[in-house]
Amino acid sequence: MFENIKNMFSMMGQAKELRAKFEQVQAELARKVVEGEAGAGAVRVRINGKFEVLSVEMDRPLLATLAAPVEGEAANNDDLKMIEDLVAAAMNAALAKARDLVQEQFRQAAGGLNIPGLDKLMGG
Repeated sequence: MFENIKNMFSMMGQAKELRAKFEQVQAELARKVVEGEAGAGAVRVRINGKFEVLSVEMDRPLLATLAAPVEGEAANNDDLKMIEDLVAAAMNAALAKARDLVQEQFRQAAGGLNIPGLDKLMGG
């Protein structure tokens, strides 16, 4: 009986330690930045490990080339739609990198422990 109580207190101590590590990881993730791009760099999105968008950059000359109207035709809504699709693709690429970063950081903090649900925590 006393061994079970000892084990329970040991696990509680480990849980506190793990919680402290996870809080430290969250603070570190706020400082880490990943970038996603689309259209051969025409659109770049930078986000941090807290999934906050830090910047969206567009290479206007490259976008103008990609969305340039055919000679003799006016620009149309397809050009705008293509640019919107590039922004979405760059955002999704950045989010995927951030998700991978977060999962890896938490795995490292867990010290190899298999914590149920950790993979699903960030949509993995």
